[in-house]
Amino acid sequence: MKAAVIVFPGSNCDRDMAVALRAAGAEVTMVWHKDAALPSGVDLVAVPGGFSFGDYLRCGAIAAKSPVSRALADHVARGGYALGVCNGFQVLTETGILPGALIQNAGLKFLCKTVTLRVDTAHSDFTAPYGQGAEIQIPIAHHEGNYRIDPDGLARLQGEDRVAFRYAQTPNGAMDDIAGILSQNRRVLGMMPHPERAIRDDLGTSDGAALFESLVGACVAA
Repeated sequence: MKAAVIVFPGSNCDRDMAVALRAAGAEVTMVWHKDAALPSGVDLVAVPGGFSFGDYLRCGAIAAKSPVSRALADHVARGGYALGVCNGFQVLTETGILPGALIQNAGLKFLCKTVTLRVDTAHSDFTAPYGQGAEIQIPIAHHEGNYRIDPDGLARLQGEDRVAFRYAQTPNGAMDDIAGILSQNRRVLGMMPHPERAIRDDLGTSDGAALFESLVGACVAA
């Protein structure tokens, strides 16, 4: 399974993402944001957390205009897998790959702690190993994690079973407690919590490891 991790100026979770993917068995290539093409044969594109371009304008807005973001959109349009975490989730919404937007936390403060997530659907290669209703411990680290979407969009996410994760207790004011959502074909996941920081018990929790293992296994099987 081949994965590409995009690196923007200000990314700071790119190496963590690469470590998590390699631990799950993926072959990983780091891709600079000015590259107009992805490596040949890539199965998954990961958009990591951090502060791309210093979070100027809206978070992820400048990154969405980088040359590699068009290649990312083309990859997704072909049915490729993509994972956007934290700032990566923001980039996925700014590119229009996923619906909605991430705005400032309700308390207007940066949040950095481990939270409890509820797995809202098991019908994706990202969430299948957990089972619907499972609760997992995953850290967050964000200032703009408050997910917003219009009422019709929210109804579509709910009706199409595309809410991947919800907060057990919403830390940031996110609408409908949403912590992560899926694309229509269920091959793109955007989430604010950091599963790549939760792959070993000595990190505080290993609950994120199953996500990467399942994803790599699905790509190998395909």
